[in-house]
Amino acid sequence: MAKDLLTILLIVTTALGLVYVSGCQTDIGKAPVRRIAVEDYADKMKAGWIGQMAGVGWGGPTEFRYRGEIIPEDKMPPWKPELINQFNQDDIYVEMTFLRTLELYGMDVSIRQAGIDFANSGYQLWHANNAGRTLLRSGIAPPDSGHPEFNKHADDIDYQIEADYAGLIAPGMPNVAIELGETFGRLMNYGDGLYGGQFVGGMYAEAFFENDMEKIVRAGLKCIPKKSQYAECIRDVLAWYKQNPDDWQKTWQLIEDKYQDNPDYRRFSCDKGAFNIDAKINGAYIVMGLLYGEGDPDKTIIIATRCGQDSDCNPSNAGGILFTTIGFQNLPDRFTSALNPEGKFSHTPYNFPMLVSVCEKLVRQSVLRAGSKIEKDSNGKEIFVIPVKKPKPGKLEQCWEPGPIANSRFTEAEMAKITAIAGKDISEAVSKFAPGWKVKNCGFDMDPGLKDQLMGKSNVLLTHPLNEKTGCELSRKVMLPADKKTTLHLTVGHHPEGDWDLIVAVDGKEIFRKAVSKQTTGRDVWMQAEVDLSDFAGKEVELKLINQPTGWKFEAAYWAEISLVSQ
Repeated sequence: MAKDLLTILLIVTTALGLVYVSGCQTDIGKAPVRRIAVEDYADKMKAGWIGQMAGVGWGGPTEFRYRGEIIPEDKMPPWKPELINQFNQDDIYVEMTFLRTLELYGMDVSIRQAGIDFANSGYQLWHANNAGRTLLRSGIAPPDSGHPEFNKHADDIDYQIEADYAGLIAPGMPNVAIELGETFGRLMNYGDGLYGGQFVGGMYAEAFFENDMEKIVRAGLKCIPKKSQYAECIRDVLAWYKQNPDDWQKTWQLIEDKYQDNPDYRRFSCDKGAFNIDAKINGAYIVMGLLYGEGDPDKTIIIATRCGQDSDCNPSNAGGILFTTIGFQNLPDRFTSALNPEGKFSHTPYNFPMLVSVCEKLVRQSVLRAGSKIEKDSNGKEIFVIPVKKPKPGKLEQCWEPGPIANSRFTEAEMAKITAIAGKDISEAVSKFAPGWKVKNCGFDMDPGLKDQLMGKSNVLLTHPLNEKTGCELSRKVMLPADKKTTLHLTVGHHPEGDWDLIVAVDGKEIFRKAVSKQTTGRDVWMQAEVDLSDFAGKEVELKLINQPTGWKFEAAYWAEISLVSQ
């Protein structure tokens, strides 16, 4: 009887516009629902993006500098308000490709269209993201692009770091976050690599209605298979938190002992050493920040960062979830005062206001598609009325014991839509830098083109390999004089943290190869190379200069001089 009276009172007072409690749970008919004013949703969603930007900006200088160790307190960089402007971080810009796909094609977009759009992205990627995109560009369609048989990084952190969008457009709708993972997470991940993103998306979905971090974590946990190692890891962290509620470093060590040092929990890690990009351990560090941060923005981000490993991605996820619970209007000024509203996120059409706008558009689709409603109170304010539904995780998959492949391949018509296969067109830049030379197979990473200034030199051409096996080629046909010695003069450089092989070929035959790296350039990033072409005197030949990858880390080639000297 008391419950019936309470229900009547809530209905009457809401109808009269006398009271409204965001997040209150009531019964309408048989289905319990949650209600949130649309303006309150927007405020929390904005805060979620700010939290991501704050976390990645603050933790950025520490990324993978501390592996298998806690970052010392005095090595934690200070927060500066301008660090909020993170427009060139893979932790953020990748998920905007997914938002753009949803904006263009709607919430029912096919996984194949999602794969085509991701294949056409132009920003720099690593690990599962890069492997997945390379497979897509080669014609292997999703979900096989994320399957362990093809993608050796399938258990890595990638979808976890970019799944924030899924929860931010699914308030109180964990199944929407799970479904989005099945569409976008399978482009590059599988098993625990996929579950990490669905876990993060589920926590965001709950953060619109809950500010108890343990409850938020448990809500995310319900979105993934109970028997997965990822779920085991999160349950462990929750239990260890109960054991050590005042000492996060003890819990960190327990995580280290099991998820770093025990090979049974690193069966599909891309690196078996201290470097750990596995989704599980980094997911544990997100939870560490949330539980031990006690709802404090600084403490949450600092702890998630100090856990080490991928120490900009993890505080980005933790910061985004926490900030969602707080709301934009309630954030400390130091996280919002220096935001540049006109800053464009790399290789996307979005600045911050546009990003907010597209999320406001997509959430309406999410709400209606999920069987929820949009109502108005007596003051004309819109309210999302969201049925409470039990999360439905996917079936258990493990990268080290994967299920069968789907044998999915893009059709010829679909491949025609993947225009990035040919690479980035920097022909105009090449013709300005070295007239007569042509370019082929230039990748999109690291912003190729002509640079006014780069690493102490002026007028530098930057190229990048198309993929991990295909180098970028500069070519030119030239008639070499018969009565003179012709020498090819090159001044080339490398990114301070990268290297590449310089290959010179004549008529398709390699005649010169040299590594361009710290070992060959010393303290400088530049080196000179001279290649004698006397053997080809009196002939018309095709010269090729190849920026050949040697791994997949900052593989750009810097060209300061390309000249032919005959004497």
